[in-house]
Amino acid sequence: MQNYRLTISYDGTDFHGWQRQPDKRTIQSVLEDSLFKIAQKKIHVFGAGRTDAGVHAQGQVANFNANLSIKNTELLRALNSILPGDVKVFSLKKVNADFHARKNAISKIYQYRIFNSPNISPFIFRYTLHRASPLKIDPMKKAAALFIREADFTSFSSNRLLNPVRKVKRSEIKKKGSEIIYTVEANGFLRYMVRTMVGTLLEIGKNKIPPEKIEEIFRGKKRSLASPTAPAKGLCLVKVNY
Repeated sequence: MQNYRLTISYDGTDFHGWQRQPDKRTIQSVLEDSLFKIAQKKIHVFGAGRTDAGVHAQGQVANFNANLSIKNTELLRALNSILPGDVKVFSLKKVNADFHARKNAISKIYQYRIFNSPNISPFIFRYTLHRASPLKIDPMKKAAALFIREADFTSFSSNRLLNPVRKVKRSEIKKKGSEIIYTVEANGFLRYMVRTMVGTLLEIGKNKIPPEKIEEIFRGKKRSLASPTAPAKGLCLVKVNY
């Protein structure tokens, strides 16, 4: 059996997330169904991260094991010819047998985009959260930096089962014209963690809570202390580091 590594991009708008679910359109099911048409046998695809419904990816990484008598270039071409237009594989290569997309990941980088202007172009509407009222960028930048830590992120997720401690090594906000881009890198993320962090940053940008509130939320270790979860449409998995 040969181990294959894939780099995948997708528009998550019309998907129910990464993980295969009965009678649901998911990234994993679309990939596995496409591989079945090529190999004529079931192939299980492992993803680096289980993106939620509506979340996008530029650099999702996955791997699968299979015994295929087809060149990498031909397999890549065949796979993309079967896949729908909203998900494509941008690289495919054979790797060592011990490589696992999720288990070997050192960190993941996500970006959340906010378009802060009265009107938004329909060409970016699917990938950006639109906020017409002005947001205060400086308090948001200050608050974003407070997420850089190794800590219990229970207050910023819907986590119930996993170890809630995560190490965030990068958390920053940049403004380009009307667009506010939040970039965060960590060794792992809990469910809804980034979107809850963004929801809190938005409340700070609206001047509803001060940046210093972040420390109080961490100490409380209760999801009810943080702000509402931001919509999925603005979130994108940019890169997985190994």
